[in-house]
Amino acid sequence: MRGNGIHHVTAISGSTHRNLDFYTGTLGLRLVKKTVNFDDPGTYHLYYGDEAGSPGTILTFFPWEHAAPGRLGIGETQETVFRVPAGSLGYWTHRFLEKGVRHETPEKRFGETVLPFRDPDGMRLALVASPGIEGEAAWTAGEIPVENAIRGFQGVSLLLENGERTGAILTDVFGFTQGATENGVTRYKVADTTIGGIVDIRSAGGFLPARMGKGSVHHVAFRAADDRAQAEMVKKLRENHGIQPTEQKDRNYFRSVYFREPGGILFEIATDEPGFAVDEPQASLGRDLKLPKFLERRREEIEAVLPALA
Repeated sequence: MRGNGIHHVTAISGSTHRNLDFYTGTLGLRLVKKTVNFDDPGTYHLYYGDEAGSPGTILTFFPWEHAAPGRLGIGETQETVFRVPAGSLGYWTHRFLEKGVRHETPEKRFGETVLPFRDPDGMRLALVASPGIEGEAAWTAGEIPVENAIRGFQGVSLLLENGERTGAILTDVFGFTQGATENGVTRYKVADTTIGGIVDIRSAGGFLPARMGKGSVHHVAFRAADDRAQAEMVKKLRENHGIQPTEQKDRNYFRSVYFREPGGILFEIATDEPGFAVDEPQASLGRDLKLPKFLERRREEIEAVLPALA
C-alpha cells in the first residue's frame, strides 16, 4: 500500500497566550484554526500549520492552564521534528538565543543536522536541515524570512519498551518501510513522502512510564485520503494486529478513529478531507472561533469562559 505519513500531532500546553505567542511569533507558524476541545468545550483547541493547513504541517494543542508538567517516559512521543531549509539552522540558533528558547547544540542523526529545542511548556521539538525544500511554499506573514521558514513536519520519534509490534503496524497499516538503526533508534519512512514521512522508534526497556501533562504529546494522527482508505486501515488493524479502534468521530475538518498502539501511545487515523477551509475562507483561517454544530447553541456560554485571544 502507498503510505501518506503523519496528518497532525496533538499536544498539551499550559498558558493559552504563551502557546499562541510561541508558535505564531517565535516559530512563525500560522494559526490555522481556533476552535474548542469537542469533549471539553471550556478549553481551546488551537491548530498551527502552513498557509492552507495542509496535512503533515499541523501541530495542535489543548491548552489546560493548570495542567501539571508531563514526564517523559516509556509509551510516549519523545520528540516532534520540523523541516527547515538546509542553510537556515544558523538563523534559528541565533533566534533561539535572542528569544531565550531552550535549545541544545546541533547534532547529527541519520546523516542529517538536527537542532533540538523546547517550547515554553517543555515539549521536545527539533528542526532538521532538509536540502532541496527551499522552493516549497511557506507561511511568511510573520517576521521569519521565507528562506528560513518551517516547511511542515519531518516526523516524530517514539519512546517504547519494545518497538517491534509498533513497527509492524507502521509498515503494514500505514505504508512505512523499515530503514536503518542508529544509536538504538530505528527509522521508518514513507517512500516519496517528504512532509511527515518519518517515524523513529527508540526501544528502551526498563525506564519509567510516561506521565501525561503539559509539554506532552497527547496523540499522533496518521493520514488516510478518505473514508474508504481509513476503513481499509481499520480492517488491517483488526485482522492482522488484533486491535479494535474506536468508531469514527467527526472532527469537522477530518474524520477520525483512535487506538492505542502496542506500546501504549494513542494513535489516530485522520482523513485528509474535508480540510480546514470547510467553515471559513483560507484567507481568514484562524481568525474567528469556530464551533461544531452541536456546540453552536452554547457559543455565548463557551466564549465567556475562554481567554480572549488577539
